[in-house]
Amino acid sequence: MIALITGITGQDGSYLTELLLEKGYEVHGIVRRSSTLERSRLTQFYGNENVYEKRLFLHYADLTDTTTIRRIVLKVQPTEFYHLAGQSHVGLSFEIPESTCDLTAMATLRIMEILRDLPMPPRFLHASSREIFGTPTVSPQDETTAINPNSPYGVAKAFSTQMTKVYRESHGLYFCNAICYNHESPRRGENFVTRKVSLAAARIKAGLQKSVTLGDLDSARDWGYAGDFVRAMWMMLQQPTADDFVLATGRSRTIRDLLETAFQHVGLNWQDHVKVDDRFKRPADPKALLGNPAKAINALGWTPTVTFEQMIQMMVDHDLKVVSSQ
Repeated sequence: MIALITGITGQDGSYLTELLLEKGYEVHGIVRRSSTLERSRLTQFYGNENVYEKRLFLHYADLTDTTTIRRIVLKVQPTEFYHLAGQSHVGLSFEIPESTCDLTAMATLRIMEILRDLPMPPRFLHASSREIFGTPTVSPQDETTAINPNSPYGVAKAFSTQMTKVYRESHGLYFCNAICYNHESPRRGENFVTRKVSLAAARIKAGLQKSVTLGDLDSARDWGYAGDFVRAMWMMLQQPTADDFVLATGRSRTIRDLLETAFQHVGLNWQDHVKVDDRFKRPADPKALLGNPAKAINALGWTPTVTFEQMIQMMVDHDLKVVSSQ
């Protein structure tokens, strides 16, 4: 089996790479060329002479570079294609809506057009998002819930999600959507609130900072573990027929719950160290977003293995090590 991954250097891409290599895949990743070769989430593979450039290969391309992506696809001839890349920060999408739509919506369409033209198109997974539901009228949400995005990122993902379904139904392609609710890990970027909190707890415990500033503490999310989610993505592409699945835990947590878990793990009272600033609140924050993973559980046999508390503690422990090494 040969897999091609966009977004391979991201949180999900790195976990998916580990999983596929363990299963004996040859893994190819598309990466952007930059002034630095630092790709910390893949570091463990670079020094492994049995893996890097033997079973794991990286190819340079930008998501807007259709010609190069086509060239890579023709060279690699993947049997599975995991499309994880895009501008994925919801809050930032309000500031850069045009590039968000280009990198998240149109890039997906370009890739699907490339795959559609192949004699033997690979099985394709698009990493969709709970943001397609925006302000839902029902809770929890499942695969039949009406799409109603309320952010530029959500609109871009809604486009990609619908187009994936159109290509599956109109062209008979094995294209599917993993509609992912929030999923975190120690590899999450520092501009996401979960990592911002875990890193703050570690730094405050170490005496390197005194407080952390956040927005709406009552904002709630359905948070799961990234490693569990990529396992479900792989399982989706092993099914006899393509379909869409909501990946979620089915439990909602607030920023207060996040703070309580993280700071309690290091023996601190979060209320002594948290400041609230309205500038960190989103222009339109999604409400009542809670996923129903019943279809994935029943059809795929998928079950989340890491609890919210375990995940946040794992993130704090990781950041304690990061802080101590600085």
